[in-house]
Amino acid sequence: MQLEGKLSDHQFRQAARPDVFAAPDPLVAPSSFPDCSSTDPRKLPFLIQRDGTWLYRGSAVKRKAMLCMFSSMLTRDPEGIYWLKTPMEQGIIQVEDAPFVVVELDFRGTCGRQQNLCFRTNMDELICIGPEHPLSCDWDRPSEECAGVPYIHVRDGEGAFPIQARVTRAVHYELAALAVPGHVKGKPCLGVWSQDCFFPLSRPV
Repeated sequence: MQLEGKLSDHQFRQAARPDVFAAPDPLVAPSSFPDCSSTDPRKLPFLIQRDGTWLYRGSAVKRKAMLCMFSSMLTRDPEGIYWLKTPMEQGIIQVEDAPFVVVELDFRGTCGRQQNLCFRTNMDELICIGPEHPLSCDWDRPSEECAGVPYIHVRDGEGAFPIQARVTRAVHYELAALAVPGHVKGKPCLGVWSQDCFFPLSRPV
């Protein structure tokens, strides 16, 4: 399900009522979040944690419908900075890793090159990897999970930096179970096929 990025002023006011956000957590260090009392109005007190949890002034935002609305308004500028652009205001927000996480794999079609690997994000968005939504691995980022951290291209940003979803450990293991030998630029590796595209899960050597 793809959420629309446009909301009416009334819809936004309903989603952003004061009771949506819990009171700030006094145990969270203020230095962890942007200083909205400064003269820079572009910084908003949101932080998206690595596990996909949205924090507002240090407290978790739990209303799913409102999170889905806000996530559909998330963009990324040409410098790679994340922005939340709503009908009422816009500003920079902090993201620890990727703004979305992949929580479920749905295997469809026949095995081999024509299989279709679809994923559900924590915002209930369905994405099938292929030419428009490639899967890539960050081989150089330290991780406790596996040799490489897989990410799925959710949508384009405003420049060269895309908006991505990080594949969770459990889904990564499911992907690894489907891995078959293949080649990338003539170098052998293990990976998966989806929509006639091969995506490496191990570093080509």
